[in-house]
Amino acid sequence: MEALPAGPAPAPRNQLVVGTTFASIAMVMLMGGMLGIWAVQRRITLDAGDDWLAVTIPEVPTNVMLIAFPALCSFAQWAVWASKRDDRANTVFALGSSAFVALLIVNAQAFVYSQIDIGVADGAYGSMFFAITGTFMALMIAGLLFSAIAAFRYLGGRTRDREILVAHAIFWYAMTAVYTALWFLVYVTK
Repeated sequence: MEALPAGPAPAPRNQLVVGTTFASIAMVMLMGGMLGIWAVQRRITLDAGDDWLAVTIPEVPTNVMLIAFPALCSFAQWAVWASKRDDRANTVFALGSSAFVALLIVNAQAFVYSQIDIGVADGAYGSMFFAITGTFMALMIAGLLFSAIAAFRYLGGRTRDREILVAHAIFWYAMTAVYTALWFLVYVTK
């Protein structure tokens, strides 16, 4: 008597969520390390009796960015919620709204760049400021691409594949934590 052949291997699950979680942890660690170096460099400069803050940073756009992140997370979570209920219209609207708010945050940071009068080579403050905020901008652009990919996959007919929407929300939650720390150390304590 012969045994039946083994059935097909089950499809791997949650790989995107696990990968995004690890990438988000790495992102938080990167920005945490950069902000730690910022704090140490600031303390060294102030202990030496030198001026640390060389420019006036507009506070309204930086505060608006902070206020926009909870809305961004709400839209990302709304997309997950709507997709679980097979509500295609609300899922697409929530993904578009999260991408739009992310674009507004990028625009606000670009406005901050246009208003300050400092360059990358203008001492420790300038190089640290542009390194930290430039990394933040690169992560925001990666998040915008993530939003576009999630929307295209969902619009392309993968309405049962909710894993990318969960990973999308995890990414924006991590970015909220990153910007909150950046806002406090770079824009508030200066």
